[in-house]
Amino acid sequence: MYSYDIIEHGQPLQRVEKETPRPKGTEVLVRVTRCGVCHSDLHIWDGYFDLGGGKRFYVKDRGCVPPFTLGHEPFGVVEALGPAARGVKRGAKRLVYPWIGCGRCAVCKAGQENYCLAPRFVGVMRPGGYASHLLVPHPRYLVDTAGLDDGFAATLSCSGLTAYSATGKLPKLGPRDWVAVLGCGGLGLIGISILRAKGVRNVIACDIDPEKLAAAQRLGAKRTLDTRAPEAVRELQALAQGNLAAAIDFVGMPATVGLGFAALRKGGRLVLCGLFGGEITLPLPPIAQRAVAVMGSYVGNLGELKEVVALARRKKIAPMPVATQPAAEVNRALAALKTGAVLGRVALDFETAAGR
Repeated sequence: MYSYDIIEHGQPLQRVEKETPRPKGTEVLVRVTRCGVCHSDLHIWDGYFDLGGGKRFYVKDRGCVPPFTLGHEPFGVVEALGPAARGVKRGAKRLVYPWIGCGRCAVCKAGQENYCLAPRFVGVMRPGGYASHLLVPHPRYLVDTAGLDDGFAATLSCSGLTAYSATGKLPKLGPRDWVAVLGCGGLGLIGISILRAKGVRNVIACDIDPEKLAAAQRLGAKRTLDTRAPEAVRELQALAQGNLAAAIDFVGMPATVGLGFAALRKGGRLVLCGLFGGEITLPLPPIAQRAVAVMGSYVGNLGELKEVVALARRKKIAPMPVATQPAAEVNRALAALKTGAVLGRVALDFETAAGR
């Protein structure tokens, strides 16, 4: 097998040939055909997350030490099964759920493996999908996406799942309430589509890129806002007619958090998903006086992935733009994502001759 690995943080990934693993016990060997490229990959590639104020969280502290294989949106074909693996057959196409916990703690047993304190996340703590083959610990982490485009299906395990879980944390919405989507990259675009699938009609797309705002409108955003506007908070409040019940921040930087928080109506909720980085300072009395809430949402659980896949298979979710590129172009894909040049998502293709 081969993989595209971080050899040194911040430097181009390198192709590495290695022995193809043999599945043991309940393990399943998946031959990867597609793998989405996520903005979180950029942070792991750089080697740290920005905590603001000059502080950093280094990924080496959670076990991500080069050489390391990125990729937490893998999709592929079952190639081999361990002797105790049941419920899937060789040759089956499957999406991999990457947010794998220890499987033993109370959190995992409650079905929230994505919140496990001893995680085994694919492409984060253990080798990921930027590879020709991937070892998955159990068949339960494989989800059938029959009927969906392979590239789009791959993006559901993080981008789609993260957006779906975040929309599930919104307050109860009335017919006059509005929801702002902050950031119209891969997460924001699929988030708008999921909101529409859930019956939310009053969606305001917020970004600095006209092309991304246009794509957001095509996916169902009723109104758009260029967040570079000098009076962006007032404009957002005006667009929502004073009824901004919620904002989902898919960027996660001080400017977007500040915009969403300030524009909320009383009782509103800001759901933070993005990991761009930085820190914020919020005055405390208005949080109580306005009864607003700020909460985080991190990826999603296996049950939620099955739910979002079911929505997609029933054609309830309009696919965001997904560009397929040969796996050999992984460094070009990462560079484009870093500069904001990607519309929607890029899925690496491990089936083409160029990828092999």
